Amino acid sequence: MNELALNYIFLFLFLEIYEVQWQKAQTLMGMLARMHRRYEKSIFLFLIMHPTFYFAIGFMILSEYNVYAITLFVIKAVDVAMKIVLINKVFVEKELTQELTSALLTPLRKWFPYIGLIAYPPLIFLALS
Repeated sequence: MNELALNYIFLFLFLEIYEVQWQKAQTLMGMLARMHRRYEKSIFLFLIMHPTFYFAIGFMILSEYNVYAITLFVIKAVDVAMKIVLINKVFVEKELTQELTSALLTPLRKWFPYIGLIAYPPLIFLALS
């Protein structure tokens, strides 16, 4: 693996760990509540606290729109958009179905928030290969 790829992967891992730490909770509802606190202060604060999204934008441009870099960007964009939709649904509109409530209150395994540390680095490596 070349040095450039390792640098990008380590930077991404650092940023992803930061995101995991401020969002981590025992349930998805707990995660949403933590995110809602930032969102409530300012949507811009909420967005700034997702540095991997900005990494994905920059990486996509730097890799000359490689398909793997675009995939990383799309996944991160959908992730941020889904969080905003869920925050609005739960805390603003307060429209929860029984199924959604049940899913949001289900306890998470300790490793769940760290899935991105395994899922995303291969996309960075493939984009630079």
